[in-house]
Amino acid sequence: MRAPAPPYPGEGPDALWHVSEDPTITRFAPHRAKTAATDERLVWAIDTRHLPLYWFPRDCPRCTFWAGPRTTGEDVTRFLDGRRQARIHVIEDGWLDRVKKARLYLYRLPPDSFTEDPETAGYWVSRAVVDPLERLVIDDLVGRHVAAQITLRTAPSLWQLWDEVVASTLEFSGMRLHNARPRPESSATLPATRASAGRTHRRGRTPRDRDLSDPP
Repeated sequence: MRAPAPPYPGEGPDALWHVSEDPTITRFAPHRAKTAATDERLVWAIDTRHLPLYWFPRDCPRCTFWAGPRTTGEDVTRFLDGRRQARIHVIEDGWLDRVKKARLYLYRLPPDSFTEDPETAGYWVSRAVVDPLERLVIDDLVGRHVAAQITLRTAPSLWQLWDEVVASTLEFSGMRLHNARPRPESSATLPATRASAGRTHRRGRTPRDRDLSDPP
């Protein structure tokens, strides 16, 4: 299983959430998400610890990473500025304005029917229809990162960093990477890396996480 991300300031009580840009959802029915590795119909949720992975517009490609128990000191220095408790989120330059303007709706879900996904820490699944307990509205996603002491960076392209992260000893999550700018020509002709080939890694998951913003 992927090691969980470090805690962050203001994390609050543990809960299960669905994140959406749609304010009108009243019920979540089991379905096969486009990004799921199984055909089973499920309701997916994310826990509070990993909720910051979804502080972005739905279609925003992002590369996120942190240290786990097996992460080397060399990788902590190289990728995390020497801070083992750091969490880093990286988006493309062109998405920053949309992140600044985004408004998200967080649906808190009752935990009774959920079990934790055996491969990816922070993800939970239910096979039952789920009615949300409440809906919260959040914006100022950049300021939210600052308050949580989660580093938000921008880059012209995600691909070089993503390939380096996947090849490292870090824990990571990459979402909506199919929306990222094309790989630069210098890397487009390289043999498939672990990331581009979608292989399962020793940490027990593929380089793409489930996308909880798929329609319910």
